Amino acid sequence: MLLGLAQRAGALERGTGSTQRAVRDGRARLVLVARDASEVQLEKVIKLLRHRDIPRVTVGDRAELGSAVGSAPLSAVAVTDENFARQLGGQLAISVRTSDETERR
Repeated sequence: MLLGLAQRAGALERGTGSTQRAVRDGRARLVLVARDASEVQLEKVIKLLRHRDIPRVTVGDRAELGSAVGSAPLSAVAVTDENFARQLGGQLAISVRTSDETERR
């Protein structure tokens, strides 16, 4: 439900290409990947995340991830809003730092 709200608020990038762009541009605050994403697609995203402090969470399958945002099956989505990322992180029991906290490190 929260992913759907993030989508409607324009705080979500859908698909591996858009997720990669959001990570490269520094807009991604949280990346969600489907557990059944192809290794090729997953590696494209993971490679970009290796040297960045952006949390990545593996969630349901591609159909579930797509359905959560009102879309066809998706391999990955990037949450671009810190508040949505923090709320989703709380639901998924992960820690999502704000950009201010990251800059202070």
